[in-house]
Amino acid sequence: MDERFEEFAAQRADALLRYGYLLSGNPHDAADLTQEALVRLHRAWPRVRQKQAPEAYTRMIMTRLHMRAWRLRRRERLDWALPDTAQTDRPPSDDGLWPALDGLPKKQRAVLVLRYYEDLSDEEIAAVLGVSRGTVRSHASLGLAKLRTILPDPTANGTHA
Repeated sequence: MDERFEEFAAQRADALLRYGYLLSGNPHDAADLTQEALVRLHRAWPRVRQKQAPEAYTRMIMTRLHMRAWRLRRRERLDWALPDTAQTDRPPSDDGLWPALDGLPKKQRAVLVLRYYEDLSDEEIAAVLGVSRGTVRSHASLGLAKLRTILPDPTANGTHA
C-alpha cells in the first residue's frame, strides 16, 4: 500500500468520520461512509494525489454516497414503525438543531454542514459537491431560511447567543 495514502488515512480518519456523522446523523452510517470513501480513494489514489486534494475528493465521495443512500432509502416502503433514535446517537448539545437539519433537503444539509461544521469556503464546498458556487450559495440561503422557520430565535427571550 502507498505510504502516503496510509499517512493521509491515519491523519484524516477522525475528521472524515466527524464529517460522515454530520452528514448522516448516525455513527454507524458515518463509519460506513468513511470506510467506503477511503476504499474508493485508495483505488483512485495515484490519480487523486497528483491532480486533486485528497480530502476534498474523499468528502465529495462521502457526500455522494450519502445522497445516493438517502435516495434509495426514500424509495423504500416500510410497513413497520421504526424505533426512535436513541439519545446516545446524538451529541448532547444542539438537541433542537439535529431534528431541524434532518428536515432539510439533503443538498441543503450538506452545504450547511460543510460551511458551518467543516468551515469550508463556498469554493471548497462547490468542489466537494461538484456544483457551482452559485448553487452552493442558493442551497445555503434556502437551508438557513428553513432553519429560521423551524428553530426558535435565540434572542427572543432577551438573551444573546
